[in-house]
Amino acid sequence: MSTTIAPRQETSAPRQEASDRAVAENSLGRKLVAPALVLMLLVTAFPMLRALWLSLFDYSLTAPDDQKFIGLTNYVTALTDPLFWSTTLNTVFIMVVTVAVELVIGFIFAMVMHRVIFARGVIRTSILIPYGIITVVSGFAWQFAFSNTNGFINGWLPLIEDNFNWFGEYGSAMAAIMVSEIWKTTPFMSLLLLAGLAQVSEDMLEAAQVDGASWWQRLWKVILPNMRSAIMVAVLFRALDAYRIFDNIFVMTAGAQGTESVSFLTYRQVIEQFQLGIGSALSVLLFISVLIVAFVIVKVFRVDLASARQEG
Repeated sequence: MSTTIAPRQETSAPRQEASDRAVAENSLGRKLVAPALVLMLLVTAFPMLRALWLSLFDYSLTAPDDQKFIGLTNYVTALTDPLFWSTTLNTVFIMVVTVAVELVIGFIFAMVMHRVIFARGVIRTSILIPYGIITVVSGFAWQFAFSNTNGFINGWLPLIEDNFNWFGEYGSAMAAIMVSEIWKTTPFMSLLLLAGLAQVSEDMLEAAQVDGASWWQRLWKVILPNMRSAIMVAVLFRALDAYRIFDNIFVMTAGAQGTESVSFLTYRQVIEQFQLGIGSALSVLLFISVLIVAFVIVKVFRVDLASARQEG
């Protein structure tokens, strides 16, 4: 009895082709990014290295000639100070709340801009107007809006007394800061999500609708999975920006009621108290924190760009 051996199917060619394409795209990406990366390093390398060097000294601007090398003492001082950890918690809290709210509202705005037919240009421009306003200007505007003497927020909220001082307590002051931040930067989030919505295949949505999928099912099973990479980019950019929040706090509360962020604490040490050594250490810690936040977000989303392009 003879045995027929079925020919083995070659399945490695498509994967090899996809791999070659990914390698070529990565090489092209590195070449395109290289000039900007070199320019950024030339501009930022010296200040970063200078800050790292100064953080190793006991250095005050009131006595510039009296510098003493103390090694990592400034870092130990910062990391063992409860004020540093309270400002870090404030920063993380602002980042998490604002980015979460902006993600929801920004997605709604992106859906409106994507689906609207009439007056599309006017609607998109209107939604993006807050992002074009300088942060300091919007901070002053919201400080006026939340004022208990001549603001209008208290009059709009029925459960709030007319003379309620939003900046008199920690919770209400933080709420005012986060509202101003959300109003200012939600358009940026919606713009990034709009780019992600444009990548969702209309054929897939129509096929899901024909199969009887409801709007919520299409949202959770088709739209959001295909926007995973765009959502990651939007959350990453906004989280890094929110973690460095300074302008709104400086304008609206000046750090009062315990509303300081890490950036504002660094500003106070360097500009107000002239402590360049500890201020430089705080700036280095802020930079490290930003890197940690970026690493965590990328790991949480676990976006495989090759599979997003359907390359294997």
